[in-house]
Amino acid sequence: MCITKKGMALFTLAGGLVIFGMKLAAYFLSGSVALLSDAMESVVNIIASGIMLYAVYLADSPADRSHNYGHQKVENISSLVEGFLIIVAAVFITEKAIVRLFHPVALLNVNIALVVSLGATALNGLLAFMLIRTARKFGSIALEGDSKHLLSDVLSSVVVVAGLMVAKLTGWAFLDSALAIGVVALLAKMGIDLIKKSSTGLMDQSCPEEEARIIEILKKHDGLFVDFHDIKTRRSGNKVFAELHLTVKGDKTVEEAHNLTDHLEEDLQSEMPEVSITIHVETPPRK
Repeated sequence: MCITKKGMALFTLAGGLVIFGMKLAAYFLSGSVALLSDAMESVVNIIASGIMLYAVYLADSPADRSHNYGHQKVENISSLVEGFLIIVAAVFITEKAIVRLFHPVALLNVNIALVVSLGATALNGLLAFMLIRTARKFGSIALEGDSKHLLSDVLSSVVVVAGLMVAKLTGWAFLDSALAIGVVALLAKMGIDLIKKSSTGLMDQSCPEEEARIIEILKKHDGLFVDFHDIKTRRSGNKVFAELHLTVKGDKTVEEAHNLTDHLEEDLQSEMPEVSITIHVETPPRK
């Protein structure tokens, strides 16, 4: 089955709503603040998935007069917003966990709640796996950000469930709040990592791997020109924009130089379809 970016984004949003309902039910069944923290992370998932869906739709729209280079950077913005939302959720959970740490509450219906929570976790794991595969296929930072978020949610849910099992067996109610604080630490790290990665894309950081590949391809044609230099690259969503200066022999006509750059650009495009490259032609300085 062929899954598109938009289809995957829609599926993730729908799945997030179902998972949130299951986790919220687990909280109401047990009264566990750790399960509440898990449910609140799902709220962030839903909001983030909605932003991701909008970003994916906008990123695929063609360039226009207002955005000559396209709309791909909206995926970086989506990932950045998701990072901040994760930190907001972490602050909310911290407040709840600290209150419950000093005022422990006996947990109810733990077995049923854990079964429901594990079901939600399994569904979350499936969504994360599908998102990761789709993100790699299309090179989408928006999908990648959401996949990492969901994967972290899966890991934190497993920790919460395991800890609550221990709390039930030992009767140590404080473990509930301690686990919630542990989830907060994981959320905070994930949020900071997403913010860093998204900010890097918005700052037009160069793309070393693509630059190395461009050099490798051009060297196959080194008999057709004098040299090339000043390679510049920047990433915008799943697209890379590159430019370089190509020095041709002084006896070449404008038409010949133009045909040469067309040939090189076509070769680069066929080898690296995700890269949009511009070549500036120049002649050697006169001695």
